[in-house]
Amino acid sequence: MTTPQQENHYVDRIGWLRAAVLGANDGIVSTASLITGVASAGVAQSDILLAGTAGLVAGAMSMAAGEYVSVSSQADSEQGDLERERLELETQPEFELDELTEIYVGRGLEPDLARQVAIQLTEHDALAAHARDELGISEVVQARPIQAALSSAASFTIGAALPLAAVIVSPLAMIPAITTGVSLTALALLGAVSAYTGGAPILKAVLRVTFWGALAMAATAFVGYLFGTTVA
Repeated sequence: MTTPQQENHYVDRIGWLRAAVLGANDGIVSTASLITGVASAGVAQSDILLAGTAGLVAGAMSMAAGEYVSVSSQADSEQGDLERERLELETQPEFELDELTEIYVGRGLEPDLARQVAIQLTEHDALAAHARDELGISEVVQARPIQAALSSAASFTIGAALPLAAVIVSPLAMIPAITTGVSLTALALLGAVSAYTGGAPILKAVLRVTFWGALAMAATAFVGYLFGTTVA
């Protein structure tokens, strides 16, 4: 018989998992696409490596800044809602109690039981009850800007390092093919690991990330080839 201690839930991983997967995926796809595009133009290996390194640094900083700004805006909105709710609890407690009761009635409780639950939760922690059940804000899904920024930057750097490593160990003529192969393999592993960690279907995640990664690399390789042909 399964006990509450044995159940596995994944919702508490949403914040850092989303940021980490997004960062790693972008690191692999953007850097590999940049490398294959530049390599297809027929430039020197040192130029390819320089372009990839610049893409890594710029991308990591961009991901960190973007995540921090985005999640900070979410955190500001949450804080504003909590402040308004705190004021309403102080100025109109009966209305807020009725509001909480109606929420529980809407979720299936009998009116009398819903009232008892609302009263007990209000006595325990009124703001927490309204934050969770009225506003949808809880400790599990609360916005954490610094955590999101660091997760995105670190995962982007790790992801981008893989295609860069392929450039270093590959002969010049083989850079596009080897980089593509390494990157698609890394994307497949990323999709599998993220799906497993989040309790989602693995095959669907793998197919999704590899398809879009392959499409991005093919597009930039084509652009690089056209540019190199034009210059030549």
